[in-house]
Amino acid sequence: MPTLSERDNQIIWHPYTQMKTAASPLPIVKGEGAYLIDEDGRRYIDAVASWWVNLHGHGHPYIADKIHEQLMTLEHVIFAGFTHPPAVTIAERLQKHLPDNQARVFFSDNGSTAVEIGIKMARQYFFNQGIRRSKLIAFDEAFHGETFGAMAASGDHNFFRAFQDDLFEVWRIPAPVDEAKSQEALAKLEAHLKTGEVYAFIFEPLVLGAGGMLMYTPEILDQLIALCHRYDVLCIADEVMTGFGRTGTTFASNQLKEQPDIMAMSKGLTGGTLPLSITTCSAKIFDAFWSDDKMKAFFHGHSYTANPVGCAAALASLDLLEGDACQADIRRIMDRHAAFAEKLKGHATLKRVQQTGTILAIEFKTAEGTSYFNQLRDKLYFFFLDRDILLRPLGNVIYILPPYCMTDEQLDLVYGAIEDCLTMVIAEVGAV
Repeated sequence: MPTLSERDNQIIWHPYTQMKTAASPLPIVKGEGAYLIDEDGRRYIDAVASWWVNLHGHGHPYIADKIHEQLMTLEHVIFAGFTHPPAVTIAERLQKHLPDNQARVFFSDNGSTAVEIGIKMARQYFFNQGIRRSKLIAFDEAFHGETFGAMAASGDHNFFRAFQDDLFEVWRIPAPVDEAKSQEALAKLEAHLKTGEVYAFIFEPLVLGAGGMLMYTPEILDQLIALCHRYDVLCIADEVMTGFGRTGTTFASNQLKEQPDIMAMSKGLTGGTLPLSITTCSAKIFDAFWSDDKMKAFFHGHSYTANPVGCAAALASLDLLEGDACQADIRRIMDRHAAFAEKLKGHATLKRVQQTGTILAIEFKTAEGTSYFNQLRDKLYFFFLDRDILLRPLGNVIYILPPYCMTDEQLDLVYGAIEDCLTMVIAEVGAV
């Protein structure tokens, strides 16, 4: 009888995978806390929270119970012209965690779409007022998703070469990861703003995820946002990855003095259980659509917009996130990461060690430089997998972004494997 992986290989097409050369997928049949368990009973520590979505651990009984309760009450209803308690309640409760100016909540189903909605809101905000602006600004190293608007906003990662001729032009500035690039980013941003053609600046606050977990400070982001607002340009915070405690605060934007006009969130929203996303905006954005003219409405929606079961999962996850135990776990992981980062700094084979909140990123020195397609990637991936640890390197960058339930003992296993890995890299690649 064929195994689950063999059956998969006959019919499934996996994301971000060159199917011809990739190893067979791991057959995971169960999740339990910080562990993923395969069909042979082998347990893997999920140190990347299953693509950054899992906040509280796999198979959490509280979230499962709330999902079941909602399924037995109302599984779905069209959201155009209708509403339901879980949607209204999660919107009300999230607003307490958002920057003060965020006034309206728009539902969708994934991070790319949440970003796409934010871009469309910003562009139509000016269009509805009879103002024609056509340029978006983003960081060189940005990644915002795979729908067409999100692809256009993303930097040149070679992921989207087949579609380059179809993407709208985006003006770019360098990510402000050091003083020199910060000054260059400010200068280039102002030069773009002075044209009067820009409608929005989109950014991943404090951490650029798929671009290599590049990190920068709230202070420089405050300067960039303030500059945009001086020219009446909107700011879109892509909090798809950074939201729900990942940077130490509920949202990375909570660490800013300046406030974004629009925010996109997904991944951790439901604690890693169901697809759901939200785009929020300020009252002034919403007011530009409030009209007797039906053509000024926001024409966007999905069949499963504000799915009640997804909203119930989000409410359950937020219950846990707001609890003292989860907040203590976030602080504990932050402290452990900070101590381990300090231990690694200056290591001969490392180019960069950075930590923001519960995210720890480690970049290896290689002759290829920083690249998603760096040949070190597969060596790193299978090195950790052989030790029952799931880390999904971004080329020559490994990162730990764990569920908050991960214990100190489990963290020590991951840290120990990373230290062993440094020896392997020096032996096989050498310190460049």
